[in-house]
Amino acid sequence: MPELRLIGLTGGIGTGKSTVSGILRELGATIVDADEGARAVVEPGTPGLQAVVAEFGPEVLAPSGGLDRAALAEIVFNDPELRARLNAITHPLVREWMAQRTAAATGVVVHDVPLLFENGLQAAYRRTVLVYAPDAVAVARLRAKGMTEAQARARIAAQMPIEEKRELAGVVIDNSDGLAETERQVRDLWEALRA
Repeated sequence: MPELRLIGLTGGIGTGKSTVSGILRELGATIVDADEGARAVVEPGTPGLQAVVAEFGPEVLAPSGGLDRAALAEIVFNDPELRARLNAITHPLVREWMAQRTAAATGVVVHDVPLLFENGLQAAYRRTVLVYAPDAVAVARLRAKGMTEAQARARIAAQMPIEEKRELAGVVIDNSDGLAETERQVRDLWEALRA
C-alpha cells in the first residue's frame, strides 16, 4: 500500500485555490476540501446547523430550512468576534469530517484548507502549498462572480494577508499569469510530490 503523503493547500479568497485543487485531483491526488466539509457539517438536521442557529438566530435559516450562507456571511465577515464564535462551532466539526475522509486514503492526499496558516495548521503537513494571486487580481475575480468591490475587499481583509501567507508557504503556485502557466506549475509540483 502506498505511503500517505499529506499536503496542505491554501490560498486567499479569489486566488484560484479551487482551480489548483481540481488540477491536482485530475492528476491523481485525493482531495479533502475543508469548504466541502464546512457545508456538510451544517446541512439540515445536523448538530452543526442547530448550533449555528442557536448562536446566530433563525435569520440565518433559508426558507428551505437550510443555512442561508449569504445572511450568515453578512453577520460574521465584518465582525472578528462573531466570526470567531462561528469558527468555534464549525472548525472542530470540519476537522472531524476531514479526518474521517483522510483515514482511508493513500498516496498523495491534499487537504484544501482556506485558513491553514490562520489556524496554525502547517505542522500537520509534509508540505504546504499556497495558491497566490495579488489582491487586485483576487478582487477582480470576486467581482466577476457577483460581489461588490466592498464585499470582495471585506472577504480578503478577513483573512491573513496573502503576502504573509507567501512567506509561510513551502511552495507557491502563482496563479496570476493564466491557466496554462498555473497548470505547468501544478504539474511540476505533482512530479515533486510523487518523487
